[in-house]
Amino acid sequence: MRLGVLDIGSNTVHLLLVDAHPGARPVPFASHKRPLSLVQFLDGDGNINDAGQNELIEFVLEAWEFAAKHKAADLLAFCTSAIREATNGPAVLARVKHETTVTLQELAGSEEASMTFFAVRRWYGWGAGPILDLDIGGGSFEMAYGQDELPELAMSVPLGASRLTRDWLREDPPTARSVKELRGYIRATLSPVVRNFESLGRANLVAGTSKTFRSLARIAGAAPSAAGPYVKRELFATDLGLWAQRISAMTIEDRLHLPGVSEARAPQLLAGALVAEAALELFRFPSMEICPWALREGLILRRLDQLVFDGPLEPAPHVGRLADTQSAARRAAEVS
Repeated sequence: MRLGVLDIGSNTVHLLLVDAHPGARPVPFASHKRPLSLVQFLDGDGNINDAGQNELIEFVLEAWEFAAKHKAADLLAFCTSAIREATNGPAVLARVKHETTVTLQELAGSEEASMTFFAVRRWYGWGAGPILDLDIGGGSFEMAYGQDELPELAMSVPLGASRLTRDWLREDPPTARSVKELRGYIRATLSPVVRNFESLGRANLVAGTSKTFRSLARIAGAAPSAAGPYVKRELFATDLGLWAQRISAMTIEDRLHLPGVSEARAPQLLAGALVAEAALELFRFPSMEICPWALREGLILRRLDQLVFDGPLEPAPHVGRLADTQSAARRAAEVS
């Protein structure tokens, strides 16, 4: 069975196709993505402008065709903070549905954190005990803690790496003052949230589940992605502190020469490092493990669990219609 997940994030738009069935791990089949920072298309009133909407619709149509071409049986389409927090978010979702027939499900920050935690639990298993999951997105930072498959507490704060870079780090390289002020803002925002977790107990494992954490770990010496998902990758607070200082003195161009840093991620690398550093400090952990599964995998696994009770999937309407159209065209060509 082939399933697709269309992820409209704050930094990238990404369609992932996997082959899976209930009880099995999802195996990546193909992906289609492009950098698209929707927060860069916000106007002064917080609306996603027409240019941003047009790029989003263009990609959703591409993803629809890609999923149909590769015979996806189901397509889960969702969006996170970039659209969730835009002033005209509901209007953007309505326009996407009207022009593409694809319904984007808007995930709340706590839902995003919960589904990411669910993926982490499935990756590490019950033997990991209590888990704390941290995820730095483009627009928000999610935290979740629990001993079961779903977290006891899941929270989201507006500390995404792209958002903080846009609002606080406008110079290249940033000034020492702007970095100091951003550090203070991050800690002031995180401190009261972290206190909500203190009564829940101490985690056995802290997991990091975002591209930002993977990039920071790679810079600090972790294995490259080519080594595969089963290599243990760790990120230490001491390394974070050192690299945050080094990155703060680098231009964006300089950061591109660091291992594992893409052109799209280079501008927001420092903001991500400052959030990661503050989180480990406030939660009082010396290190974290990098988990290869995150939100997309969590949604896929949850969908597969539903199949155990609901039975076989019918094709998603938009995928099914396109597949039918293509089949009819092939039959007509064969007859002629």
